[in-house]
Amino acid sequence: QVQLVESGGGLVQPGGSLRLACVASGSSFSIYHMGWYRQAPGKQRELVASIASTRTTNYADSVKGRFTISRDIANNTVYLQMDSLKPEDTAVYYCNVFAYPGPRQYWGQGTQVTVSS
Repeated sequence: QVQLVESGGGLVQPGGSLRLACVASGSSFSIYHMGWYRQAPGKQRELVASIASTRTTNYADSVKGRFTISRDIANNTVYLQMDSLKPEDTAVYYCNVFAYPGPRQYWGQGTQVTVSS
């Protein structure tokens, strides 16, 4: 079993920055894929960014050039640096992890990001 704890959400003005972090903990697991999703009110959850164990990254078109995903493999942590934030980035952001044994998929509890003046 893997537990995910997210941090770093909050209220920021348009053009500002936030950094999200997600720490995975548990026993006897091996993560091979980590990512961030978001869900705005009335919309479906969507992929924001992901990073594989090879450090290959993938971004939604809407965040390319503004968001950067990274991971600290030794500490089972994934980060999402969000710059040049826009009001349309407002959503609950969820950490997502695929891990062995299984593999199994895990979700964090979500952290609110609000971009507003």
